[in-house]
Amino acid sequence: MGGLKTKSVDIVVTKDGIGPVLAVSCKGMTGAVRNLTNRLEETIGECTNIHIAYPALVFGYLFLLRGNRQNTSSPTDMVINDDGQPVDGVLRFHQALGAMTGRTGLRNDISRYESIAMALVKVASHDAGTLIPQFPPTDSPVHFDRFFESMYRRYDERFVVSAPQLAHKTRRNEWSPDSPAFEAEPFSGLDYELRISRKATKAYLR
Repeated sequence: MGGLKTKSVDIVVTKDGIGPVLAVSCKGMTGAVRNLTNRLEETIGECTNIHIAYPALVFGYLFLLRGNRQNTSSPTDMVINDDGQPVDGVLRFHQALGAMTGRTGLRNDISRYESIAMALVKVASHDAGTLIPQFPPTDSPVHFDRFFESMYRRYDERFVVSAPQLAHKTRRNEWSPDSPAFEAEPFSGLDYELRISRKATKAYLR
């Protein structure tokens, strides 16, 4: 339930007795780069609508864009020009998203997301589907690598540290370091770090 209209959000985490505490809106675009202007307006409206109804919600926005190059796409949907740099429309969109992220407190601007990530995806190579590492730059406020870190930090600040009486319900789960699950093959090649408790516990997954 939004403040202005109902809205379906891709990923939502809720807590009994508290309501929605964390959400991620996933968007992408495959058409003309000029349509990024419309995407930007939609992005601002979605965030404002949801935060009106749930000001404490940690809201993230993940935007993926096909990394179409000049020699493999029409001029209207070209994202990367012949010198390997993003076109002006993509650069402007990136700059605008950078100004819309970083909401830290409940009294901050409700039109800002707690975290935003923008990424270009390879489409015409042997590793199609992977991210193009050159853009956004590593120091960008909307770089993918810091997206979930920011989301989890805001969540812990609001629903655990600032509300210690609810911590038994809101504290995020941790793996026990002595869990036999780590002996299994699937855990050996993960591309992310597991949340490990600092001390062993009888419960393998709390």
